[in-house]
Amino acid sequence: MSELEIRGLRVSFDGFTAVDGVDLDVRAGDLRFLIGPNGAGKTTLVDAVTGLVRAQGSVRFGGEQLLGRSVHRIARSGVGRTFQTATVFEELTVLQNLDIAAGAGRSVWTMLRRRRGVPEPVARALTTVGLTELADSPAGTLAHGQKQWLEIGMLLVQDVRLLLLDEPVAGMSHDERLATGELLRRISEERTVVVIEHDMDFMRSFARSVSVLHAGRVLSEGTVAEVQADPKVQQVYLGQASAAEPPPRAAAGQAPVDAAAREA
Repeated sequence: MSELEIRGLRVSFDGFTAVDGVDLDVRAGDLRFLIGPNGAGKTTLVDAVTGLVRAQGSVRFGGEQLLGRSVHRIARSGVGRTFQTATVFEELTVLQNLDIAAGAGRSVWTMLRRRRGVPEPVARALTTVGLTELADSPAGTLAHGQKQWLEIGMLLVQDVRLLLLDEPVAGMSHDERLATGELLRRISEERTVVVIEHDMDFMRSFARSVSVLHAGRVLSEGTVAEVQADPKVQQVYLGQASAAEPPPRAAAGQAPVDAAAREA
């Protein structure tokens, strides 16, 4: 059974169709990567799922229809997202950021005052994202990758069941990318994770399944190996392959899709 079921999703802006009738199924516990050239409609698709743009069609999560709901109602349904730039409260500590994220319905004073103990969901999120030792540090002092992990932790304390992450490893060091990939693997043991990504090395290392978008439509789906072997994907990324002939080999032994993705 699909956790996220999208049918006929269409988003248009002033006559331009950014998402053009997308059908997409993501099973519970999947670690799905959405890839494709710039302008393929990846971020717009996530915007539609989370209520940031108006869309036509159907988006169901856990059997519930999301289209037509407000951003806040969709979030309360267990859907959360991150953006390309981490949105954390930099003047507050890591612990306070998590406490605020977990504190819907509580007063600001209650959320910010000193506690004798850390709430169990917050402590668990700190451990999961590897920031326990930095709990009392201002979020603004964190490294770039750590801010992304904090933002993911802020979704975990809200008990989000579907995480939609927009290029979570952009600008990260090699070690940070590896740590982030392992974090997403751990999270997907209990939740569903969808990642928009351009880093093909990262995708190849951690994706369980892949959907390729092009011109607002789903071009190909499958495992990493299946998608990279698809002649349609090779043609879109290289602009010169055909189903009848293999694409030119990429430099340094990389798969053909890799070189083009870095140009996108």
